[in-house]
Amino acid sequence: MLLEVIALTPEDARQAAASGADRIELVSVIEEGGLTPALQFAEEITAESAIPVHVMIRPHSRSFRYSEEDMELMLGSMKELRRFRLGAFVLGVLTAERTVDEEKLKRLLDAADGVPVTFHRAFDEARNLEEAYETLAKHPLIRTVLTSGGMPSVLDAQHQIAKLVRLSGSPGSAPEVLAGSGLTPETVADFVRRTGVRAVHFGSGVRQNGKAAAPIDPLRMAAVLAALHPEVK
Repeated sequence: MLLEVIALTPEDARQAAASGADRIELVSVIEEGGLTPALQFAEEITAESAIPVHVMIRPHSRSFRYSEEDMELMLGSMKELRRFRLGAFVLGVLTAERTVDEEKLKRLLDAADGVPVTFHRAFDEARNLEEAYETLAKHPLIRTVLTSGGMPSVLDAQHQIAKLVRLSGSPGSAPEVLAGSGLTPETVADFVRRTGVRAVHFGSGVRQNGKAAAPIDPLRMAAVLAALHPEVK
């Protein structure tokens, strides 16, 4: 099982790594679903982190349809961030018809210049999740799809997540399904058992009092790891 944890600051990143996370997703403005982080944070965190750091590329939270000005901001951010030791870019773009915008996606993948990509929860606003997944699977640089199964909480989309996991096939054959939004230390074990998912994503679920912008809580992290790895005593 892979555990990805959202970090907002260098201290968050250190705490996530020290508490046993396998990977960090670095964002800003978590209250809006995560936006592109400050360049100085990305530089510091990627330089010191012992675990992979995936960096959000999202200029605003108005929609997942992007103007040419938005695209220039995203491409410029990616150019700057490529100087650092990134695990992946996290991005997504849709058309007005709520399909994957392949024209803009290809431009972003070109800008990634070989750095792997996670397609973020823009995926959950697609008109058909299976159709969107099959479109993304055509692009080898897209290694992960972050999804709540099209629902505000992934706990209300367990059947859909299980379908996507089956669609992804064996590990490495297609983008990995990374399930997130609404998971808690108390619910994650049963969710994994029911869906067969192999990677989970935590934000507020591992923070103090379950609050989105609060510091990471080592006790909640420990509870998640115990639920994911009950064989480890």
